Amino acid sequence: MLGLKLPTDPRWVNIAEKNIEDILIDHAWCEQKAASTAISLIVSFPEYTELVTAMNELVQEEMSHFKMVHDLLKDRNIVLGRDRRDFYVVELIKFFPKGGSREVQLVHRLLYAALIEARSCERFRLLSENLKDEKLRKFYRKLMISEANHYTMFLGFARKYHDEKIVNEKWSELLDYEAKILKSFEKGESVHG
Repeated sequence: MLGLKLPTDPRWVNIAEKNIEDILIDHAWCEQKAASTAISLIVSFPEYTELVTAMNELVQEEMSHFKMVHDLLKDRNIVLGRDRRDFYVVELIKFFPKGGSREVQLVHRLLYAALIEARSCERFRLLSENLKDEKLRKFYRKLMISEANHYTMFLGFARKYHDEKIVNEKWSELLDYEAKILKSFEKGESVHG
């Protein structure tokens, strides 16, 4: 369903479970960044009314997810700490060239967002099926469904606002590139890494 070219190595869950504090902290920041991305799309592309409406709803949802993860951290006496650089995203956003028309810039940003949500969905599925902690398994199952919805929403907007054939070509190329990025990561102590 997600179309990812390289599935996550199932052993990633073992690494994640051994480093669950780091995963939860990273996850909290991922939710905050997702909300920030939605705000940025509103600010950058206010003329797309349907997109603005959807992003407004997404900001609220992502911040509620941030609160949920932060509450988990507090329950476990884990301090959120400072944000860490997400090297997966840093590498991912190097794919499309800078510039181009506003429409092309929008499509690129929507495709990046769709892919990040797709990878999160896949990782949350693995956590929901394999973690020993039942509370966390249920938590990640619920969030997995949200991530799938976000992925399809972003991809749907990209296809709506630009030639669908071109968008599908760009999407396929981005998926290939993302697979190469994922191969280069080894530690796995973050949601995407």
